[in-house]
Amino acid sequence: MQQDRLAAATQWWRTGIIDIQPGSIGVRGYPIEQLIGGVGFVPMIWLMLRGELPSDWQARLLEAAMVASVDHGPQAPSIAIARMASTCGVGVNNAMASAVNALGDVHGGAGQQCLALYDRMIALGGDTDAARIAPALRDVLHTEKRLPGFGHRFHPVDPRSAPLLGLIEQAVADKAVAGRHLSVARGVEAALMEIKGKRVPMNIDGATAAIFGELGFGPVESRGLFILSRSVGILAHASEQMQQGGRIKGPMPTNIPYAYEGPARRHLEAGQ
Repeated sequence: MQQDRLAAATQWWRTGIIDIQPGSIGVRGYPIEQLIGGVGFVPMIWLMLRGELPSDWQARLLEAAMVASVDHGPQAPSIAIARMASTCGVGVNNAMASAVNALGDVHGGAGQQCLALYDRMIALGGDTDAARIAPALRDVLHTEKRLPGFGHRFHPVDPRSAPLLGLIEQAVADKAVAGRHLSVARGVEAALMEIKGKRVPMNIDGATAAIFGELGFGPVESRGLFILSRSVGILAHASEQMQQGGRIKGPMPTNIPYAYEGPARRHLEAGQ
């Protein structure tokens, strides 16, 4: 009975990621002392998620996607939250957690949604050109107000997209990736232009979704990788705000009013 209970307890958590014994740590079979100084952080991320070390192109594409996503300034809600939290007397972990918790479906989820869209278009089979994609895309736009991965509220043309797509093109030329997600991303952009009658450029979420798809990551993993990347910017802004000081800073300076839309000022009548 005791042996059965011990066996059940041992099987409570099962992992193929890390093996820790007294004086020994192995990550996916590699001794940690060999990985330290032997691989970079991005290959380590790949090893943790995929179980093997990446090829040069796999590491290069993943690194490019993560570098591109680290920050988008205090106008990004997650970054603003990190800075505001830092003025409230909390620790860096609290400031970072507060910011990461704002990365949901609307702010932070577009890359995941865009990769799911690409996968959906690919699952239809056939070519990935605009003519084939347009009918399916019309169905999507019939129910969705915005198409994730395309257009940007701030940038007329997102400056991060072209270099990311260019790297995928190089990887395709080197036969390092298949190019299927790149083709469907280009096809969606062209179909969107056909439907809208104007160009709606691919943004960083559309470009990184193409990279993550080419690398074999799923939509959920792609959001996690974006969060991991954006956490760098969150840390930088939280740290900077702590150095700058400031106390209980809200979204706007206190001398800028907000819009009140409630009842006019009134008085409580006696007996009410």
